[in-house]
Amino acid sequence: MAKKLANLLSEARTNLGLTQAQVAKKAGINANAYAKIERGESGSRPITLKKIAKALEIDFAKLMDIIED
Repeated sequence: MAKKLANLLSEARTNLGLTQAQVAKKAGINANAYAKIERGESGSRPITLKKIAKALEIDFAKLMDIIED
């Protein structure tokens, strides 16, 4: 689950041409925390994932589906 989420986040970020720090800033979260989530080293609360989804222009429901798998 964490690796699947990490891959989705990394791919979405790359497609937008953003750095991890830029995504974190857009999402209003700590850059190190975002980096850990994207590497699959840390989970995240739904509210944080919602902010990340918005920053990456991806569907929040898609992220939640991955987590629930």
